[in-house]
Amino acid sequence: MIIGGVIFSSVEYPGKMSLVIFTGGCQLRCPYCHNPEIIDGGESVSLSNIKSEIDNAQDFIDAVVVTGGEPMMQIEDVRQILEYSQQKGLKTKLDTNGCYPERLSEIIELVDYVALDVKAPFHKYQEVIGARIGEKVEKSMEVVANSTCFLECRTTFVPGLLEPGDVKNIAENIKCDIYTLQQFRNKTVLDDKLKKTPNTDPQELREIAQKIKPILGKVKIKSSEFGDEII
Repeated sequence: MIIGGVIFSSVEYPGKMSLVIFTGGCQLRCPYCHNPEIIDGGESVSLSNIKSEIDNAQDFIDAVVVTGGEPMMQIEDVRQILEYSQQKGLKTKLDTNGCYPERLSEIIELVDYVALDVKAPFHKYQEVIGARIGEKVEKSMEVVANSTCFLECRTTFVPGLLEPGDVKNIAENIKCDIYTLQQFRNKTVLDDKLKKTPNTDPQELREIAQKIKPILGKVKIKSSEFGDEII
């Protein structure tokens, strides 16, 4: 399996300590990607080594999170990790960009929590990230929404790429248990031009979130200054 690293986290699975596995490789080239070093891969590690990591951490964790990159590019390996984690009595979380709805449907019963990136209004994906995948993301959302899995949809608000009206459009067209509006940070990005774009002002995120809260009910913002804030 190709991975970009393994860390412990108290925030990746809300309310739980988790072992986070970063899978290497992603088919997208989002200009604001904050993990650009693993877009084209990472280190080859055997599944037995990853399972040993889970075994060694089991006394200290409640969950295993598989993120990326894009985990669904390595579905068979991810399936085994999720199955093994469940056998150990651990909660499972999957982060995905939604490009593979069919693959997602194959493993959804192995997942307790999905964080789905909704990078733009479905009809504006090509304009915002250069990939016409909005329909696939919408199908992935439906896969999770029709399961027993908890679904978080999340959008990184990048000034100049998205407008507040785009977030309203997203809110009107998604179905999820919670929607997270994330701060853009310019420290690590794929497109160096975005290093000149200022970080999103947390107050602007709050104002946008307050406007869409009547549409969605439960809305959260995430910023480096204040962490997670339920609006």
